Amino acid sequence: MKIINTNDKGVRESLKRIINRSDQSIGCVDKTVLKILRDLKRHGNKALIKYTETYDGVKLSPSSLKLRKKDIKKAYQKTDPRLVYILKEAAKRIERFHKRQREKSWLFTDKRGVTLGQTINPIRRVGIYVPGGKASYPSSVLMNAIPAKVAGVEEIVMCAPTKEGDINPYVIVAADIIDIEEIYFVGGAQAIGAMAYGTESIKRVDKIVGPGNIYVATAKKLVYGHVDIDMIAGPSEIVILADKSGKPDYIAADLLSQAEHDEMALTVLITPEKGLANDVLRELNIQKEKLSRKEIIKKSLDKNGWILVVKDLKEGISLVNEIAPEHLELFVLKPFDLLKEVKNAGAIFLGSDTPEVLGDYMAGPNHVLPTGGTSRFFSPLGVYDFIKRSNVVFFTDKGFKEIGEKVFHFANLEGLDAHAHSIKIRGLNS
Repeated sequence: MKIINTNDKGVRESLKRIINRSDQSIGCVDKTVLKILRDLKRHGNKALIKYTETYDGVKLSPSSLKLRKKDIKKAYQKTDPRLVYILKEAAKRIERFHKRQREKSWLFTDKRGVTLGQTINPIRRVGIYVPGGKASYPSSVLMNAIPAKVAGVEEIVMCAPTKEGDINPYVIVAADIIDIEEIYFVGGAQAIGAMAYGTESIKRVDKIVGPGNIYVATAKKLVYGHVDIDMIAGPSEIVILADKSGKPDYIAADLLSQAEHDEMALTVLITPEKGLANDVLRELNIQKEKLSRKEIIKKSLDKNGWILVVKDLKEGISLVNEIAPEHLELFVLKPFDLLKEVKNAGAIFLGSDTPEVLGDYMAGPNHVLPTGGTSRFFSPLGVYDFIKRSNVVFFTDKGFKEIGEKVFHFANLEGLDAHAHSIKIRGLNS
């Protein structure tokens, strides 16, 4: 972790590394992933089974690709009932939040009898990818599937890689809690290809959501356009803006909670208080030694850990908006006063009793958030990601005559005489 004063000479180069972090291309695995996707498109199950054995070390047959009901029963037997209860409570909170995001179809009619509007329909079939690498995430099942359920998606298929032939039982239970019945034991780029193109066993989907490693992210990028995707997820990020009210031990703990995700996670503290900066650095060094993933944390903090000492909170907010983080904590005395100044952030956590970790699991808002500075133009995953809008247009004779001549001339202006003819044939006297 490095402490930098933003007034120091040459500091802008360090800030560029943070602000332009998304410039790190995922293209280094494009060739490998493209080969996998082409194979999936041509050979279906045969390629899916081959790559699952190659990359996951699991031999599957077409009949063993899909989770069976007896597998769900076995999963419950391996779980702690208290944790199952917590998963159910999390599901309720997430559903309650997302129900507020529902949109309705609408129509309006003007004085000429012209009716315009939009219809809202859910995407029919959605694929959810649940990672199974360094950690396994039942929370990802809930966060990706619940807004789709609330939107009214008819079919949800889930793919998750196996570890020695098994999926984490809590992942299966989370899927069962929200009634996902179509689950496949496949992961990686091959799972993305199977969902995008379809195989003999897996019917193709219309949209793919969910995080994954660099191969999954690249595959999602390459199939986009053939199917829709949510976003290209990068390493986890947290930025904490703190004033003199900041508690060093709390701040350090919150930074560490993101650093443990992987070595590329971004952890940043921004504060005008030099004393707080030093205290947090000391707490980080103490606390990280007690954690099970301390080796990952150390690498993360060394590569992408920063403490930025600014002139005041105004400069701090300006930096926050430039960084556009996935997670932002406003660890200040009056966080609601500062909230309106935040323009770019995936999720904003206010005050000392609102650690980002609450949002990862049970607060209710979605934890699938834009990374790499993309909160400048992307939003968190929500119900709106699982719907389609269709425009509705109805003109009466009276409405047509009112603007028909204008449209006739507009079409001729663009040199499209067939467009103009479509107007003229309806009796327009131009």
